Amino acid sequence: MLLKATPLRLILGCGVLVTAILGCGSLYLWEPLPLQIIRNATFDQFQRLKPRVYQDIPVRIINIDDASLDRLGQWPWPRTRIAELLTILQAAEPSAIAVDIIFAEKDRTSPQAMLDFWQLSAEKRQLLGNLPDHDAVLAEAIRRSTISLGFALSAAPSPQAPPAVKAHYVQIGASPLPFLQLFQGALSPLPILENVAAGNGALTFIADADGVVRKVPLLLRYQNSLVPSLTAESLRLAQKTNNYTLRSLPNGLGLAEIGIGDIRVPTTAGGEIWINYSQADDRRYIPAWQVMAGRIDKSRLHNKILLIGASAQGLMDLRFSPLGGIIPGIEIHAQALEQILAGVHLIRPSWATALEMLVIIIGGLLIGGIALGHDAIFSFFSFFLALILLWSTAWLAYADWRFLLDPLVPSLMLLVVFLFTSIFRHIYSERSQRWVKQAFSRYISPNLVEYLISHPEELELGGQRQTCSFVFTDLVDFTSLMENLDPSQAVSLLNAYLENMIAIAFSHQGTLDRIVGDAVAIMFSAPVKQNDHQHRAIQCALDMQRYADHYAAELNAQGLAFGQTRIGVHSGEVIVGNFGGKTIFDYRALGDVVNTASRLEGANKYVGTLICASAATLSGCPDIARRRIGHLLVKGKSIPLEVYEPLDAKRLNPAALAAYQTAHDLMCAARPEAISAFQQLVASYPDDKLAAFHLQRLLAGESGDLIELSQK
Repeated sequence: MLLKATPLRLILGCGVLVTAILGCGSLYLWEPLPLQIIRNATFDQFQRLKPRVYQDIPVRIINIDDASLDRLGQWPWPRTRIAELLTILQAAEPSAIAVDIIFAEKDRTSPQAMLDFWQLSAEKRQLLGNLPDHDAVLAEAIRRSTISLGFALSAAPSPQAPPAVKAHYVQIGASPLPFLQLFQGALSPLPILENVAAGNGALTFIADADGVVRKVPLLLRYQNSLVPSLTAESLRLAQKTNNYTLRSLPNGLGLAEIGIGDIRVPTTAGGEIWINYSQADDRRYIPAWQVMAGRIDKSRLHNKILLIGASAQGLMDLRFSPLGGIIPGIEIHAQALEQILAGVHLIRPSWATALEMLVIIIGGLLIGGIALGHDAIFSFFSFFLALILLWSTAWLAYADWRFLLDPLVPSLMLLVVFLFTSIFRHIYSERSQRWVKQAFSRYISPNLVEYLISHPEELELGGQRQTCSFVFTDLVDFTSLMENLDPSQAVSLLNAYLENMIAIAFSHQGTLDRIVGDAVAIMFSAPVKQNDHQHRAIQCALDMQRYADHYAAELNAQGLAFGQTRIGVHSGEVIVGNFGGKTIFDYRALGDVVNTASRLEGANKYVGTLICASAATLSGCPDIARRRIGHLLVKGKSIPLEVYEPLDAKRLNPAALAAYQTAHDLMCAARPEAISAFQQLVASYPDDKLAAFHLQRLLAGESGDLIELSQK
């Protein structure tokens, strides 16, 4: 647990956690464009999974489609044709008509306009000039209708006069003007048309960065004035009211809702509504050519809001939809009106940002705390459950209440917190593991530690048969030395001795099997198999002996009677593995080979050598110099073991080795000359205790090289 950690780790872990949360929170509040895009993509996916179900709402699109252009002529149509369409629609007594077309220029097909192009006589020019002006005809049709025209807004200033505003505003609370989308220019209908229209609304859509139209403005800002959108004007005319009631948020930071007649429409702070799209449905479309041809029953138009717009491909009034694909711009107005009249409002609540920020902070603290204080699996599943809870809540909020709560961006922020804290814990765990490994390696062999880290499955009770080599050491007369020394000094001398002896074993990749007092047991080829384990064991024994001689010589020079080290080496098949119980593991080898290696160490005392190695070990060391001791029959055994004394190449005396080999061969052949050969050898090399041992045997009447030990 984190609370049980060291104070430094606790402080650093909390620092990483708090830093990650602060960084994520700042990024969330900054809201860079990539975050906006992925948030909107999440909302789009919600709508695709559960779009608004189309209902027969009294909103219809009078569609200028490709078929209408084929039948009624190419665009733009003469204004008289538009006037004829309006007259037919008005006769059906709709609740309102809105035109998604900007009549910004005079009709070029008007008779008066033709006078500038045709070369006519004065009489014909007068006759043509007396014909009705097309714009005037359209203006008269507009005057007789409950109709809203449209204008376009632009960010750049324009020389035109401001668009005419047909409605009044009743403001409750602070002015929303600073929070609305600002435009400096406008492209308005001809004054002759704009002045007689009952309404005038902006046709401007404000697409998001990815080009998708997700919101429709009901109110916009033209310079320092409020202007309604075509959607709002259509609804106002249908409600037969002259006013918009603007209710601001309690904190004064933008709009909360817009009242239009008896309808209250919740909006964003910027006066927009999120569109809850439905799938395409032919029932909302009526082709314009069918209206002109009289094929549409008036009941289909009566008391409906009629939106005149184009879906023809060539007219390019197309927009990207959150549901995927492209839809005509006029359908966006229609879908907005449908959801308003149905009372189905898609809302991004004003408190959503605060809630999501709270999720990042509290969720980050919980997930980060768990990641810092628990293992990886528990931390991951806690994080995964948190994501499930977050996404389930967001989905239910959308599906049941049409609230848009963002689960993706907070999920990414929580992921960042989880990763940072997990990485911190991993780094600290690695440091701890390195420390434990270093500390553990002081007790057991580093290669065993490495092996168990790489193969944790081996930490089970049980063993396997394996051919290994063993090195056993023992320090001569150390017990008597301890009795004559101060205990702390004796322990210090022994620790220095053992530390270097074990370091030599580790340098040859040996595994520390056990330490018993001043004795050390080293194992090779376990747990990691070593093809050259025999050579490693012999070389390790030689290096140990060289160090032990040097260490003893140094202490002897100081007047401390530090004894010699005897070493036994043997190889064979044993059972290696973990033994013990559930409480403790003891990795070791069991078998007669282990006991024999220990017996060989003890045999040095009798035969006069310092290293006694079996032929089984030396068979894998053809390059190691040696001299044969003989066949050793230890107590309790019936089969003798061929043993040798490995020789240090740095101390090798070829002449002495040759003389010993000659004498030994004579002894093995039971030749009487063997005694004199050994006598000469001992005389020439009085320190050769092995030669003295054989001479003593021969003088006692023994022959051959069979050596029977009566003691262990």
